[in-house]
Amino acid sequence: MNILQAQWVEVNTTGGSCLAVSGTNIFVAGGSIYLSTNNGTTWSKPDSGLIALGVNCITISGTNLFVGTTYNGVMLSTNNGTTWQAANTGLPQSTAVYAIAVSGANVYAGTGGTGVFLSTNNGANWNAVNSGLTNQSVFTLTVSDTNLLAGGGYGIFLTANNGISWTRSDSGLANLIVNVLYASGTNIYAGSDSGVFRSTNGGRSWSPLGTGLPQYSMVTAFTISGTNLFAGVYEQGVFLSTDNGTTWNAANTGLSGLIGFQSPFVYALASSGTNLFAVINGTVWRRPLSEMITRVDRSSIDEATHFSLNQNYPNPFNPSTKISFTLPSKSYVSLKVIDLIGREVATIVSEEMSPGTYTRQWNAGTMSSGIYFYRLQAGSFTETKKLILLR
Repeated sequence: MNILQAQWVEVNTTGGSCLAVSGTNIFVAGGSIYLSTNNGTTWSKPDSGLIALGVNCITISGTNLFVGTTYNGVMLSTNNGTTWQAANTGLPQSTAVYAIAVSGANVYAGTGGTGVFLSTNNGANWNAVNSGLTNQSVFTLTVSDTNLLAGGGYGIFLTANNGISWTRSDSGLANLIVNVLYASGTNIYAGSDSGVFRSTNGGRSWSPLGTGLPQYSMVTAFTISGTNLFAGVYEQGVFLSTDNGTTWNAANTGLSGLIGFQSPFVYALASSGTNLFAVINGTVWRRPLSEMITRVDRSSIDEATHFSLNQNYPNPFNPSTKISFTLPSKSYVSLKVIDLIGREVATIVSEEMSPGTYTRQWNAGTMSSGIYFYRLQAGSFTETKKLILLR
């Protein structure tokens, strides 16, 4: 494999959690809205009238720009973000909107606890469309042909009639925590807490993918450029697949200061022109598409230069959490959980392992709430960190 000269570079450090691209316009949203028309070289702040306490998603529909927020429902701009107005009629007061999807004249909003809402008039008013949707905490939506799919902490649901009725649609999905859904042609991808799954039959059944992804990958973002699929993986950065998700290679040159050290969270990915953009830990990064597609970066095994133990995620947690660590050389590894008085309450790893970066999950379903410690021992390296189980 080759080391590349072109790499990821920071282009906006003002903070954000989502991206949207329309022509040459690149929007990043977080505490506010920022717009670049020159591939991230400079940014403006077109946010007149925007009340955005915690932006969760941004979606473009023709000349309209929709933003879903945590405390202010949906905000709408009809002029590329220059001015904004609330578009909440029919939404529960102070509802958190985590996902917005557009299908023709229909706009759907996925909320954190009150299900899915439909607007047929560009957000002027909304109606609940939740019949059969037994999980009403919706974190992600995607449109595939005439189907709408919704995902969250309890699997995937599908409607083929604009939300009039929903059916559960996650056969083959090994992990029901779905962070992101992404449709491309006849393929639909689900990013879960246990990697990537693909459906080729409209979302009715799913198959696991992911050769080349770190084990137990938490996948948080997708985007496609041509035939190239990119995925964001918690603590591991950005990965590229050129075969519809079957195999993957890391695309992290320039992110080495983040991988394994600052727990990088890839919130969003988007391609624009000849570049790929990523929001990682609230910062916008840019990298040329051409050199990622023609070559791949060194693997995480090659980049591992010393032992490290990362903070678990989430923390606090209930009832399961993930712990990542890096090994620069083949080692016998012990990863154990200890309570406040020093008793070992769980053994997560006890085996010889090759160099690389690993993620393991601990399910504390039988444990009491409180503070625990997890200790990694590998060769002469020992490190301990604190975790909190909060029920």
